Amino acid sequence: MTHYLFFSGKGGVGKTTMASASAVHDAVSGKKTLIVTTDPASNLADVFEQEIGHKITPIQNIKNLWAMEIEPDKATKEYKENIIAPYREIMPEDVIASLEENLSGPCTTEMAAFDRFIDFMEGDEYDSIVFDTAPTGHTIRLLELPVDWSKHIEQAASGSGQTCLGPVQTIQDSKDKYDRATALLKDTGKTTFVFVMRPEELSLYETQRASKELGTIGIDSGELIINGILPEEVCGIDFFKKKYDAQQKVIQRTAEAIHKPTKYMLLRDNEVKGLQALQSVADELFDNRKPSFKSGIEHAIASADIFLEQPDIERLWLPGRNRATKSLFFTGKGGVGKTTISCIAALFNAQKGYKTLLVTTDPAAHIGEVLNVKVGPDPSKVTDNLYAVMVDQKAAFQEYKEKVLREAQGKYSEDMLSAMNEELNSPCTEEMAAFDKFIQFIESNEYQTVVFDTAPTGHTLRLLELPFDYAKQVEMMAGTGDSLAVKDDAQNRFKKIIQTLRDKARTIFAFVLYPESTPILESYRAMVDLQNAGIYTQLIVANVILTDRVCINDFFKNRQAMQIKYLEEINHKFNLPVLQFPLMQDEIKGFELLEKAVAFL
Repeated sequence: MTHYLFFSGKGGVGKTTMASASAVHDAVSGKKTLIVTTDPASNLADVFEQEIGHKITPIQNIKNLWAMEIEPDKATKEYKENIIAPYREIMPEDVIASLEENLSGPCTTEMAAFDRFIDFMEGDEYDSIVFDTAPTGHTIRLLELPVDWSKHIEQAASGSGQTCLGPVQTIQDSKDKYDRATALLKDTGKTTFVFVMRPEELSLYETQRASKELGTIGIDSGELIINGILPEEVCGIDFFKKKYDAQQKVIQRTAEAIHKPTKYMLLRDNEVKGLQALQSVADELFDNRKPSFKSGIEHAIASADIFLEQPDIERLWLPGRNRATKSLFFTGKGGVGKTTISCIAALFNAQKGYKTLLVTTDPAAHIGEVLNVKVGPDPSKVTDNLYAVMVDQKAAFQEYKEKVLREAQGKYSEDMLSAMNEELNSPCTEEMAAFDKFIQFIESNEYQTVVFDTAPTGHTLRLLELPFDYAKQVEMMAGTGDSLAVKDDAQNRFKKIIQTLRDKARTIFAFVLYPESTPILESYRAMVDLQNAGIYTQLIVANVILTDRVCINDFFKNRQAMQIKYLEEINHKFNLPVLQFPLMQDEIKGFELLEKAVAFL
């Protein structure tokens, strides 16, 4: 019987490392094992140091282990062809063309990736299947899909028989598959959920929130891994002693708040890449064999002047003389500090006298915890010149649905309005609604600066692709004839949005990363993807930089040496201004600590 193991948690907590180490352990134990990533910004290939891609690939130099990275574009193409292929020989060309058009909506990509994902839960070829999932908010969305789509197909079958994925009869088999997947996800005898977290307040908050959300759809999270714990023996100076004590307090609070079997993983003095390093993690994870830290220094430590010259932040972040609204986008791999850097940038602009709005588009948002204020779906004042808002998908969905139907009143027949209402109830409308809310802030002239704290890289790229998908969605829903004006308005609106995103004077894109191999590779790939869409990155933020002042032993000198090597790589690879932000003694949580962080700039 196949056992399914899901790893989830806030971005950057080490899910891929823990999932990969668990897969290595199962394979070495003699189990035929497959590790699958559902993260659109996957770094599985980087961890195993070999190409993987959208196919089941044997991992080199180890028996019993295979891997696959689900690529959304390829999954979409496969999904569409699976639905359409049976009709190609028996249906006229215009019907096939209509089917293809129906399957061009934004929800098809979401469903395609999910459909490929649950294919692995249908067979019995493997003893163990390990799922390395996207960061928490997106994982929960993924796990809600069987319920949402099964319900939508059921409703459509008793109504018009039409869904935004096409006619009900073409996807009826999918409903049965989604129902089976739901049952399997809830079966604790076959499926285990593991939450990975860091010993930090924000990570604990996210873990508790996500665990409750899974509970609402009947899924029980079974185990917990606390990763990245500072070894006590290396924390000899006050700076790290204070960080160690703070971590231990969070570990204690976690034990009181979450009553699950828990494993504890020490921070390494270098990156975890390759089979040898993964086996070391597996030894600690499953046999409690703690690592021994190297006494030497791998790379020669250069003098402090290796650190790059800080860029002109005022020129990049503040609005120009024409005072046109400036949009700042902060994106990057999960867990690299996008939210914190976004909050710092927003407060920096506000303190310079610019009316600033901080927007989060991350479903696992925690800007409220950083700012120490409640942030909701409507902009609320944080301090002088600073406002914050969270794009809440559920609230945006209701607002969007009401707006579309209100604008359609009097323009279409009752039958058309009924069909539109039915289609608007599909799960994919939530994504469209959140995007509609998102672009309202770009279009607004109410604020001089709008700072976007975005979801992890793959999901941000998906968000920025939506103007094109959205225009198609409007076109499909509006139909033809007297709706031409509606289509023209939508297309003109999105042309303006795309022009704004491409305008370097009005929009700044910044990648936040740690000076480590995986965040660099992921950010570079994403930068190239944006560039292909005519959107240019203008800043790199290298976060949690270790300074000479705090690196007084081999453990931290090793980590600093690694950072220096990668700072040089960042400088050459991106050829962009690099803002280096130091590791702070305290986790930035609350306004007082946020103001101290801004003072560093």
